[in-house]
Amino acid sequence: MNTELSRKRASPAKETSQHEIYDRICVAILEHRLRPGTKLAEERLAEIFKVSRARIREVLARLAYEQVVELIPQRGAYVAKPSVQQVQDVFEARRVIEPAVLRRLASTLTPEKLGRLREHNAKEVDARQRGDARAVVRLSGEFHSLTAELSGNSSLSRTMRELSVLTCLMIVLYDAPTASSCRADEHAEIIDAIERCDAQRAERVMLEHLEHIQSSLKLEGVSEEVDLEEILMNGG
Repeated sequence: MNTELSRKRASPAKETSQHEIYDRICVAILEHRLRPGTKLAEERLAEIFKVSRARIREVLARLAYEQVVELIPQRGAYVAKPSVQQVQDVFEARRVIEPAVLRRLASTLTPEKLGRLREHNAKEVDARQRGDARAVVRLSGEFHSLTAELSGNSSLSRTMRELSVLTCLMIVLYDAPTASSCRADEHAEIIDAIERCDAQRAERVMLEHLEHIQSSLKLEGVSEEVDLEEILMNGG
């Protein structure tokens, strides 16, 4: 028994998966703990997550494909700093995609899906009441990803997650105030419309919501040095 226990204690810890590393970086961006322009050094990330640099390169390549990270030759990887044109492109895409998501969701709504939407909105409200700004930002972004996930279209879900993360980068880069950039009452209105199967109303509120977010951007911003290990392993 003692020999078996010693063997278990001596066995190496489970290596952090590529998916987990990707998720940690995305959540740090959603919560505005990783700011635009932050350098993501391969060697440092490999030390933090206790994985090979090859695994880190795979994660960074995926994030670069999604335009969340910029890979600069001879310099390394940096959290993206979306241009004004990219801001316009992202919101143009969202104005096309999100009404389609809501139409599909309204037509396939179940009590379980509605319950998940209400539960998520309740978390947003609670975070606002507690003054937890990071949770508010993350949950607000995740609401849009959740609607796409619940719509049942995996392509829409993947695209919406990417657009949500990019939007969070834009909000912090262009100094949009959290309170006005993504308002909880608008999310609640969207859910109410979906519950009534009123897709037109849900689409109208969503488009107004996206306009509020985009119009709150100041189209200028700055970056600063950060402690990657503190942000990615200890919640900032």
